Amino acid sequence: MQVSVETTSNIERRMTIGVPAQEIDQAVQKRLQETARTVRLNGFRPGKVPMKVVKRRFGDSVRQEVVGEVMRDQYIKALQEQDINPAGWPKFEPKTMEEGKDLEFVAIFEVLPEIELGDLSKVSVEKLTSEISDKDIDNMIDNLRRQQATMKEVKRKSKNKDVLTIDFKGFIDGEEFEGGAAEGHRLTLGSGQMIPGFEKAIQGGKAGEDMEIEVTFPDDYHNEDLAGKPAKFEVKIHKVEEPQLPELDTEFFKKFGIEAEDEATFREEVKKNMERELKQAVSNKVKNDVVDGLLESTELDVPAALVDQEIDRLRQDAVQRFGGQVDFQQLPKEIFQEQAERRVKTGLLFQEVVKQNDLKADPAKVDEKIQEIASTYEQPEEVVAHFNSNSEQKSQIESSVLEDAVVDFVLDKAKVKEKKVKYEEAVQAGQPQR
Repeated sequence: MQVSVETTSNIERRMTIGVPAQEIDQAVQKRLQETARTVRLNGFRPGKVPMKVVKRRFGDSVRQEVVGEVMRDQYIKALQEQDINPAGWPKFEPKTMEEGKDLEFVAIFEVLPEIELGDLSKVSVEKLTSEISDKDIDNMIDNLRRQQATMKEVKRKSKNKDVLTIDFKGFIDGEEFEGGAAEGHRLTLGSGQMIPGFEKAIQGGKAGEDMEIEVTFPDDYHNEDLAGKPAKFEVKIHKVEEPQLPELDTEFFKKFGIEAEDEATFREEVKKNMERELKQAVSNKVKNDVVDGLLESTELDVPAALVDQEIDRLRQDAVQRFGGQVDFQQLPKEIFQEQAERRVKTGLLFQEVVKQNDLKADPAKVDEKIQEIASTYEQPEEVVAHFNSNSEQKSQIESSVLEDAVVDFVLDKAKVKEKKVKYEEAVQAGQPQR
């Protein structure tokens, strides 16, 4: 086998491989003999089909099959000989594959990039601090009650938190615009579901009322054709409903998995959950800032094969979120491209920080994280036992702890600025980036 490797970019390689004709021809002949023993053709007894007939009927397809297997096997062998670590599977381009001639083919593939980390001291991280007030707990309990609320239709003017059933139609410069109309839409006033000003403008409207309102799309609106433009909406209010909130009793508490006899105990459990959420949000915000800093300070070529693999994972996740009702192939790759590239870059950069600094997942922190997860279940000891007996599950925890170690390492060198914010702002800022 003859091998030559050409570097065509920072991460792309073209490997040309030559295989002697005798090796291919012998493999083809052996496969044809196997075919002759098993093939059934009209006019011939099983196992008695002449080789020239077998070759005429199956020679081309057998040769293609053998060449495909040889290219795969020789490519893997060549990678080992050349000590090359590819990122994904290659594209094969046969150059010669005729009978009696040496096989020559090109394998085009990508390799993992060589990474030179940027100056970590220039990475800026904003670390949020927050406290959970009684008002925050009140708001959380109010949200929980609204999740379990029943609706009562009312004839009065609508007010904040009411649910309206409306038809609406939007116009810009007197012309309807795409996506600006709906019928039978249920809208909770004050939810922020619509563009700024819309909900406030229809608050006070009653069932059966027709309204015309004027609003302006935000300058940063996701649809650039609408961003910053004034619009008029024709709104028809069909129904106004008022939420009927459930009582704070033991039956209500159990709906959220909390065994409490009184409101004070329930509030304490709610506060514990909020503290866990706050801690996770602060951690997520720090990690997002660390990732942003690494990405900004380090130039990095991304292997397309790894991005494609990540896109497939994201598409599968999306299918599961839709309850399997959406076909995998119906989701365009483009909508996941940016997210997939960020994930791949992040993974490569974290791996490089781990490698350069010999970071490890601290076993004590692995146990601590397992205990933290288990504490949210009714039988925590069973959860701990499950993680410790399931190597795959425990490996995921170890990977998470190792990521935390990378974040801590970067934080030690980065410019960290603390900022005190309200609970809701901290939770919102800490939403994980998809």
